[in-house]
Amino acid sequence: MAVATATTAPSAAAAPASAYCPQLRLADHWYGGNAAKIQRVIDERGRCGKPRGPRPVAVFDWDNTVIKNDISDQTVFWMLRHDKVLQPKDADWRNTSRYLTEAGADALRKACGTTTPPGRPLSTSTNTACADEILSVRKDGKTTGGAEVFDGTHNHRQMQAGYAWVAQINAGYRPSEVRAIARRARAEALSAPIGATQRVGSHTEVAWIRYYPEIKDLIATLNRAGFETWVVSASPKETADVWSAGVGIPPSRTIGIGSLTTNGRINGHLEGCGGIPDGADAIMPYIDGKRCFINKTILGIDGKAQLDPAPEPRRQALAGGDATTDVTMLSDATGVRIALNRNKDELMCRAYDNADGKWAINPMFIEPLPALARAYPCSTTGYENPDGSTAPVRRADGSTIPDQRDTIHG
Repeated sequence: MAVATATTAPSAAAAPASAYCPQLRLADHWYGGNAAKIQRVIDERGRCGKPRGPRPVAVFDWDNTVIKNDISDQTVFWMLRHDKVLQPKDADWRNTSRYLTEAGADALRKACGTTTPPGRPLSTSTNTACADEILSVRKDGKTTGGAEVFDGTHNHRQMQAGYAWVAQINAGYRPSEVRAIARRARAEALSAPIGATQRVGSHTEVAWIRYYPEIKDLIATLNRAGFETWVVSASPKETADVWSAGVGIPPSRTIGIGSLTTNGRINGHLEGCGGIPDGADAIMPYIDGKRCFINKTILGIDGKAQLDPAPEPRRQALAGGDATTDVTMLSDATGVRIALNRNKDELMCRAYDNADGKWAINPMFIEPLPALARAYPCSTTGYENPDGSTAPVRRADGSTIPDQRDTIHG
């Protein structure tokens, strides 16, 4: 499959080169005036514009922001194909998530059986029914029979139970073992041709991942300009650690779903934030949870204040994301907010509204989506409430964002 590039509009020239301000090398790959907007923030906030004081911060989502496709998907696919998913404690799938429904636990138990001892690998490479059931939980949040797998009782702006479950089924492994699995999955995904597929259970799934050269160039430019670059991902931290090294971001600046350990092994419970204790499994780097972990890990803010916007001078200067999971993290950015267009309602409502002029919408750099046929439902259902219901998307002043058309696309 050919690589499509996002050059549907001419790119404005970046800021004039300076001996002190590192320049984007792939500026002409960006849509419209996005490169110039980004370069201005680099010039003004970086070492040439502000040579003293704290380093400015830039934060990036991972999946479909720094790369094309999803590292959690590819890791789960690899685990299923290589018998790396472990039988849960007591062979009871309710032990993998406090939000798992009886229907979900029962479907997994029936498909995967109880004869494999807890902590031992399930034979998912040959037990198609078990692989399909696990895959259905990961991809659809439903059993193969269509029943809901997660009960929805969590705060939907701080937790996504299906994303968290990818980290929680690593229970029993040491973190180093999870990283080793991620390295194997990464090697296969990067070596697979663009467009390649693989068989997982009875399903045909995507088999490839690519780093976006334009985002690698942006991160490298930010690093040269003195920015502190971070990854903030809703994938397991161990998996994100392995991948972020490919753009020069070390594990010490990689935030992911933080798994707790007992005697050196992952126990299936999650790191807390914002006054939510470790092990409550009620928050992760997801929507408002991304703000929380940025404030906790990067800015050193304590307690419940981690859930509030940080003082503006301390917040990230630049942020990049592609989905509603990133919308709070992007909204907090004070310089430029890069939104790769994957047609995600709340994110695109805010980006197209562009109330303060700081948003930069860009088609995906590989296989960009065509124009969305419908308008984004900003005035009605574009916002997800903490209880999972929907509402209009509102600006900071409380006014409603009108529905938006999709005008920047592949």
